[in-house]
Amino acid sequence: MSEKNRILVIIPAYHEEENIAKTINEVKEKAPYVDILVVDDGSQDETAKIAGQLNVMVVSLPFNLRIGGAVQTGFKMAKMLGYDIAIQVDADGQHDPSYISQLTKPIDDGKADISIGSRYLHYGNVNCSLSRRVGIQFFSWLATKITGCRITDCSSGFRALNRNAIDFFADEYPVDFPDAEALILAHRVGLEIAEVPVRFHDRNSGESSLYFWRFLWYPVKEIFSILMLLTKRQGRIK
Repeated sequence: MSEKNRILVIIPAYHEEENIAKTINEVKEKAPYVDILVVDDGSQDETAKIAGQLNVMVVSLPFNLRIGGAVQTGFKMAKMLGYDIAIQVDADGQHDPSYISQLTKPIDDGKADISIGSRYLHYGNVNCSLSRRVGIQFFSWLATKITGCRITDCSSGFRALNRNAIDFFADEYPVDFPDAEALILAHRVGLEIAEVPVRFHDRNSGESSLYFWRFLWYPVKEIFSILMLLTKRQGRIK
């Protein structure tokens, strides 16, 4: 069971002073057996201060590395501190910590190195714009075709990783919006991927980091990054 493992919940946060306390407290309430690390990604508001007042670990980056850099910082900490499982939870409150035990089950059972919480496997719980949904479905389809693993929600940041995946991603992790690229990279080095159904909350407050111009640029950048990834020789770790 996950309660017997040392589990670190990694919360990457950028300008989340309105959400961070609620997110931390919900994790503590619903998964009291985990430790929590907030990676403040160069925020200029009170995100780090508020997190520090709630008796959790806080790493404050000197400038904004964006989501890939912040998450990789969390993996580096998990590796350095010897955690068995690392779980990424978004700071905006969309991920429901009551699903952590379900999320880690494929890892506990030895069936996966990476477990993804998919909103598309939990029917009736998809609340996003049509354009975003189309993008998620396209990249999930692309990741499925390349990896041979069924992936329905490649954009989900609600993910659990075992030690093999932690150690690998601590050194090798895509920057910016990793999403499908990270899963394809994981598959190419021999890591097993699984999905479990979860419910997502609506965002507590604030705006997504995927603002308009980046939303337009993201598909182009991601396709190019995946194509470049496929041209590289990649040794297997398993």
